[in-house]
Amino acid sequence: MADELRTRIRSGVLRPGQRMPTQARLADEFGVERGAVREALRILQSEHLLTNVTKGSPATVAPDPGPPRLAAGPAAPPQPTMVGLAPRIAAAFAAPHVEIEALCLTSVSLNLAIGEPLRQIHAGRLKPAKIDVRVLLPSRDIELAFPAAVDAADTELLHARWLAQRNAQGQVLRHNLLALRATHGIDVRVSFRALPFTPPVKLYLLNGAEALFAYYTLKRREREIDHAPLEMYDADGTRSMLFAFDQGAGLRDTTFVEQSHLWFNALWQTISSELQLTS
Repeated sequence: MADELRTRIRSGVLRPGQRMPTQARLADEFGVERGAVREALRILQSEHLLTNVTKGSPATVAPDPGPPRLAAGPAAPPQPTMVGLAPRIAAAFAAPHVEIEALCLTSVSLNLAIGEPLRQIHAGRLKPAKIDVRVLLPSRDIELAFPAAVDAADTELLHARWLAQRNAQGQVLRHNLLALRATHGIDVRVSFRALPFTPPVKLYLLNGAEALFAYYTLKRREREIDHAPLEMYDADGTRSMLFAFDQGAGLRDTTFVEQSHLWFNALWQTISSELQLTS
């Protein structure tokens, strides 16, 4: 929903100063609950595309949306992954050579964030010449620290569910990016490697100049799997608080970005192994 409304704002369908449809109307249009509508509107407000987002009157399109404001450095506040990651990925795709490196449990957040720049490419508003993406994911052969079943008897079922998600999300990411070769003649390379451990954090490195870092915070929750409730320890990666570090924002940030690249490359070149996105 946030992606669609963002497109309407940036394309001029929803004009600066115009009042948005009511939350009830948006809920009917997208077939979702009011809570999902409010979450989408809050995302767009955090990107400075909307103002006056409340539970009452309709929000208003910002007077001059302009490009996303990408604060970084010591003063930049952390944001939930799905609020902070998308505009930074979109900004990275404005470069002639796009370089994205990610270490995560699955690539679901990256897939969601990359949707908007892909639409911008297909619309002719972004034209990178080269795209390189490298992703580190946990190996299928390890016993994951999380997601983990509270009852050990459910471990195999939960592992199979995670593996299916890891593979499906990776295949979608690879397919969507490699398709740009045929449709736009872009030089695209997408690589995956497997880690022998469960990453306790997620890390995104953008164009060699920015590092986005978040902790996976575990919670005990109940999920329905194969129509049966299952108690598990898991982390909602899309809501993990993302901290932004910019190479040009002082010694602390520059050092963090540089060390993050060294760490990622060391994992890629040493203890990681070939990863096949198959069941």
